[in-house]
Amino acid sequence: MASNNQKVVKEVLYPGEGDIPAFPHGSKAVFHFKTFLMEQSEKQELDCSRKIGQPFELLMGKKFKLEIWEELIKTMRVKEVARFTCDKSVVAGYHFVSKNFRNAVKKNKGEHVHDHHEHSCSFSAVTTTGYADLDVLLTGEKDLIFEIELISVNKPGEYKKETWQMDPKEKLAAIPKYKEEGNELYVDGKYKDAAEKYAEALGCLEQLSIREKPGDEEWVKLDQMKIPFLLNFSQCKLLLGEYYEVIKHTSTVLEKDKDNVKALFRRAKAHKACWDPEEARSDFKRAAELDPSLTKVVRKEVSELDQMIKDHNAEDREKMKKLFAA
Repeated sequence: MASNNQKVVKEVLYPGEGDIPAFPHGSKAVFHFKTFLMEQSEKQELDCSRKIGQPFELLMGKKFKLEIWEELIKTMRVKEVARFTCDKSVVAGYHFVSKNFRNAVKKNKGEHVHDHHEHSCSFSAVTTTGYADLDVLLTGEKDLIFEIELISVNKPGEYKKETWQMDPKEKLAAIPKYKEEGNELYVDGKYKDAAEKYAEALGCLEQLSIREKPGDEEWVKLDQMKIPFLLNFSQCKLLLGEYYEVIKHTSTVLEKDKDNVKALFRRAKAHKACWDPEEARSDFKRAAELDPSLTKVVRKEVSELDQMIKDHNAEDREKMKKLFAA
């Protein structure tokens, strides 16, 4: 069975249900896929979304990098499973899509992703995607086979938009919702999830700021709106023991508001945990100067810091004794 594209051959493996959906602009198709590379008449599996652990979500009409996928999906019914054999000329961007999908799933699972940036110049071709099996696609275009199972199709308004899908009005309206959701999660002790909500709010504010001229009234307003979210995000990271993240984001607050007591105190706690005693002492001192009600708790923190330094110095002396005794 051929699609309207003469460079694609479609074979229905399971017919699916009902009629082919209308797929209006902005609708979301959710599907599982397998990708095979044809090498010397043999199929070599490159990707399987079920093995990766997450279906793919495609927004229709949004100029997706691999345009052929939108064309293939538009021939399918919900629950249909189909095999598409595609000429190399219509799948040239697949390595980019696959790399980004794999990286996104890893990030969602909390795994580290080392992003290899592809590049080219007059003396060298693209280097690597970071995945050996995808690098074969960089040496020249290849025919690919896709086996796709269309799980669902959601029309605009039937699904929750991600930040990057929102228009400016929607982003602005979403910010207090993210704050409320984050606060509820924080109260429930779900600090990781709360941090993600505060990060989404910060993402909205950052994207809105890009539209404004730095220093203008609206830009300044948006920049100041970031402060409570940066502080909340930092508090979550402090409780999660991610101290360098705390130092990074509280320092960002202090660049905007040099006398922010919460930022100083949280950064001091993080510096203390990271064994930066002088930085911690300085931030604790400044926080107490700005807010005398913190004097008692700061004295306790500084006392603990002094004891840590004494213990550390005693350990060093003991090590030196053993070294010279040997």
